[in-house]
Amino acid sequence: MRPKDLGLALLVILVWGVNFAVIKVGVVGVPPLLLGALRFALAAFPALLFLKPPKVPLRWYLAYGLTISVGQFAFLFTAIHVGMPSGLASLVLQSQSFFTLLLAAWWLKERWQANQMAGLLLAACGLVLIGSAAGPAGAGVSMPLLGFLLTVAAAVMWACGNIVTRTVSRYGPMNQLAFVVWASLVPPLPFLALSLVIEGPDAIATALQNIGWSTFAAIAYLAWAATLLGYGLWTHLMSRYATNRVAPFTLLVPVVGLTTGWVVFGEALRPVHFAGGALLMAGLLLNVFGAPLLAPWVARWQRGRSE
Repeated sequence: MRPKDLGLALLVILVWGVNFAVIKVGVVGVPPLLLGALRFALAAFPALLFLKPPKVPLRWYLAYGLTISVGQFAFLFTAIHVGMPSGLASLVLQSQSFFTLLLAAWWLKERWQANQMAGLLLAACGLVLIGSAAGPAGAGVSMPLLGFLLTVAAAVMWACGNIVTRTVSRYGPMNQLAFVVWASLVPPLPFLALSLVIEGPDAIATALQNIGWSTFAAIAYLAWAATLLGYGLWTHLMSRYATNRVAPFTLLVPVVGLTTGWVVFGEALRPVHFAGGALLMAGLLLNVFGAPLLAPWVARWQRGRSE
């Protein structure tokens, strides 16, 4: 990878890693579901005035917007709102890659490789360890059980969005950033409807009347930096290099997220968090890089079966 493109990849990881701390700032001034509506409204306008919508059926815009946008961020924003540490959220959310494997096997009939199965088992053990440190809200623990479960639900919705993205790719080469921008028209109304029902019109009115500079900056960061800049640069890199050259950089997002949470908010990790996080990251690494390592063992096992 050229040094310039390497720098762009690291910039994306920095932007996405800091994103979790910014969410924590945003949900202080605005209810989480209203924050989702404002984020995607700002991401769509005025960017869609400069980008033509890709020729994809409307149902896939709706499916993408309702899964990877509404589903993922409704759960994630609410998780951080109820006390999920931003750093741990960045780590647990990476389990989406394994939920993607499960959904791809069921929906797309994709077959698993040995390294993917081994990575899935490691990651599952890691999630169980992290979840074992959770407790009920108000119990004095650093991670509420509800926050952990909501973050896992966000990972599942991200995985559903990945399946939609793979389906959309069948419609041929397209401007992925334009697709993301036009799909951002879907989330604001569902987010606003959920906000009205769950958070209530009084909370919405109060938040909008008292919105401060820090909250506005958080919304702008989520819309323009995390969404448009992040996805724009990522699409550029994915178009220039093979997927297996670019995708592993996302493994650095939790490193940035955990560091930012510790520096900005003083979020401390318990030993069980380190152990669970190590297993989860080991599972991710095995999933991405493990095929060549396990190939001799798989070949030996297959020879033994045939003899």
